[in-house]
Amino acid sequence: MSGTQHNDPIDGNIETHPVKLAIGIAIGAIALVIGIILTAQLAVGFYGSRSMKDDPGMSDAAVKKRLAPAAKLAIDPSAPAPAPAAAQPTPAAAPAGAAPAKTASGGDAGKATYDATCAVCHAQGVANAPKAGDKAAWSARLKAAGKEGLYASAMKGKGAMPAKGGNASLSDDAVKAAVDYLLATAK
Repeated sequence: MSGTQHNDPIDGNIETHPVKLAIGIAIGAIALVIGIILTAQLAVGFYGSRSMKDDPGMSDAAVKKRLAPAAKLAIDPSAPAPAPAAAQPTPAAAPAGAAPAKTASGGDAGKATYDATCAVCHAQGVANAPKAGDKAAWSARLKAAGKEGLYASAMKGKGAMPAKGGNASLSDDAVKAAVDYLLATAK
């Protein structure tokens, strides 16, 4: 029985087997792409040929509503400035020995302006702003620039401080009153 050999088709086809596998994969990929294209054309044919004439979602009002912006921003230049946000820090209490709220030079208007605008930075010393009641810091500034120089700095801005403390709607008199109030707290 050792002399009988039978012909095995796999052994005779071993060299061409990887090529046949690659050809089969390529044919399968082409068939898949053609199937996807035909399915897409079928879907477009069904949905593209239907009439949208009576569809309520395609009315002029519905289309305008979908295309309208989510929000509008309107700024009225003649409107008064908004009140400061509630999340701003509260002003620190004046140190012992500080001038009372009603001073000869600052008055209630100066304190109100300070509380509404200036205290945001000057109560805590934000961005190296001199703190309210800091006698050394304010006397050095008063000596270097004078009262008129401090008024000018407050109105035009200086360093990190914007003009009028960032509240452009303040009058010059209100800014001067706030400066007077800050100077009075440092006496």
